Amino acid sequence: MITRRSWAVAGATAAATLLLMPGPAHADKSPGSGSQGNSSSDGKREGQDIVSVIRFSGATRGGGDDGGGALKPVGNWSPPACWYEPRTAEQFRDQVERNFESTVNFPGQHSYAKAAVGQFRAKYKDGEYKNYNLKEKDKGNWWVAVRDEDRWMEEAAQKCTKEPFWVENGDTPPVENALTPELLAELAYNRLRLPDTKVSLAPDGTTKVNLPTWAWLDEAEFKPVSVTASVDVPGLDLKATTTARPDALKLDPGTADARTHPASGECAPGGDGSIGAPYKKGRADETPPCGLTYLRSSGKGTFKLQAMITWRISWTGTGNAGPNELPSGTFGADQPVTVEEVQSVNR
Repeated sequence: MITRRSWAVAGATAAATLLLMPGPAHADKSPGSGSQGNSSSDGKREGQDIVSVIRFSGATRGGGDDGGGALKPVGNWSPPACWYEPRTAEQFRDQVERNFESTVNFPGQHSYAKAAVGQFRAKYKDGEYKNYNLKEKDKGNWWVAVRDEDRWMEEAAQKCTKEPFWVENGDTPPVENALTPELLAELAYNRLRLPDTKVSLAPDGTTKVNLPTWAWLDEAEFKPVSVTASVDVPGLDLKATTTARPDALKLDPGTADARTHPASGECAPGGDGSIGAPYKKGRADETPPCGLTYLRSSGKGTFKLQAMITWRISWTGTGNAGPNELPSGTFGADQPVTVEEVQSVNR
């Protein structure tokens, strides 16, 4: 989720708990803090803060206690921690004026902060630009930097430091990380909510030492999930849909005293999208295509079976039908398994 960030100017005081910097910056929620761009699922305004112009829809995270979780990208790749997106002239003017008024009128505000926010306002109102380019409002947009709330302290989030700048309609913003269909797809990647990973087991919950335990994921429960990110402002209409498809299941028995089937512990999907095969009566002595065999009892406790799904990620978007590949991601969970000794009776 993207949250409130002060983006007006440089300078602040600890007493006011406000950080004002060129470009985006974090600020505690003091009366002087502004918004570099809150991202919401529907892109609407929230109070006096302008939310991000990006709209997310589909299987998105952050919509309440709906279970599931986020992808962890495989390797060193990660979605952008900051980017640039457009604002209309009116939106930009309103935000600068709100930041200015709240800063100069905040009780006990340091004179340096007041001077800095005044200088920033003057640049766009009476200086390098005239009245926020309102006379040119139909010819272009302001572009401002936005940071990911969850990553704003990372080094990658500090790279979008360019002050707000004007771009004519049809021109390409002269910065890296300006919104494009591919960048929207990468941001949608970060919003994907994957279903809880709980494999079906046979025997279920309690198994026996040296008894093969079958494991599978039902295709009906593990279907592809998608998130669409879109931007619709004057002069810019972009959209991208990012889709995750279950690609493999990796089992970790939770103890070294176990064998996995196959030996790698990685179970590939079948042609119908399912992974593994449900157990059927009469196959207890067979080696399952996906599963495990415990070699010792769990005693009075349980083993934590970890089921990790690798999801294959692709996207389509404006001007690019695709599908285009993005790095795969993983998501998994633990589930308890009780393993008992086989009891035999000598006669």
